Amino acid sequence: MPKHILAHAQGLVYTLLHLMPSPYQQETLQALLELFLEATGQSLSAHSKVKSASAISRFLNQYQWPTRQVIRAVRQAAIEQLLKVRMPGRQPYLQVILDLTTLEKTGKFKTMPGLIRVYHGKRGLHLVVMYLVVGKWRLPWNFRVYRGKDTPSPAQLGLQLLRRLPQPLAQGFQVLVLADTGFGSIDFLEGTKQLGYPTIVGVRKDRKQQAGGPISQLSQRGQQTHLVGLRFPVWVSWFWLKRENSQRELRYVLSTKPWKGSTITRWGKRRWQIEGWFKTAKHRFSLDRFAQGTLTGVYRWLVLSMIAYLLAHWAYLTTAMSGLPVWGQAARLAMELWFPHLLVMTLIADVEQLRPRMQQLGLDLHLSWCKI
Repeated sequence: MPKHILAHAQGLVYTLLHLMPSPYQQETLQALLELFLEATGQSLSAHSKVKSASAISRFLNQYQWPTRQVIRAVRQAAIEQLLKVRMPGRQPYLQVILDLTTLEKTGKFKTMPGLIRVYHGKRGLHLVVMYLVVGKWRLPWNFRVYRGKDTPSPAQLGLQLLRRLPQPLAQGFQVLVLADTGFGSIDFLEGTKQLGYPTIVGVRKDRKQQAGGPISQLSQRGQQTHLVGLRFPVWVSWFWLKRENSQRELRYVLSTKPWKGSTITRWGKRRWQIEGWFKTAKHRFSLDRFAQGTLTGVYRWLVLSMIAYLLAHWAYLTTAMSGLPVWGQAARLAMELWFPHLLVMTLIADVEQLRPRMQQLGLDLHLSWCKI
């Protein structure tokens, strides 16, 4: 079991708890993380077995605790872990994946005007997320809320996130930007070029070339072309993407770096890794289950959900297992490693809830504390 991951994660948990102004808020933070680490995807404040819904609501919406310091502590711990990644051969690639996801919601959300809106037929909170991948390491790094028409577009928000990528990561890895078709604007491509980051993004098959005609007329994967409005050449490839309904869909991707068609295709397919994280974050770690009355409360809910995912991911990395994580098991392991007392408290809560039924069956159970 990699001891450095265990020690680092334990140190992060210790830091997060000591950033809380009072023991009561430390307890509430742990209760929230335990709620997310149940990994059912259905977590609500009312489901907590160790804190009341009102206590959790006050913690998220009213209490003064340093949210930004919590984020900085998590990011610093993550940077230190990522910089320890060693892979054979040349300096490893840091895949910086950008995409937009919708946390679908119903209701009026009167305290958040303009944030809950309809976009591409989906009503909810629309997040542009930056997701980092190095080897087996996965990390949701940052996000911005897309606020709709006459505000920065998803591509512009993605460029803002890229400009804030920490220098230790930019210098410690070869940065490769991967993004969907919605990020293929002229400004985005020229922005990543200026930053010096090779970029592979999806592109519509009818995107116009300066020589005339759409890119769908190209005959060779990896062929160089000049797009209308773009001041530098790009290289285009394509592949068949298998959808959930077993249908295949032809997808085009462009690269700002002169790679072979097979290389562009291979990296272009890896953009879909973030889709797996979206499903995990929503269906396991309740990212979209916020029901807070303030913007601060929603923001804190999203941040703590991502922290719970990170702890579960680190717990998985301490095992010798290969393949994709079983997130229920990984979350349970995270609880056992870093919050074992909460497991005991939830067990006691379950016993107390079942006590009337046990007594009907002629059973009784006594729990007592003892000092060891």
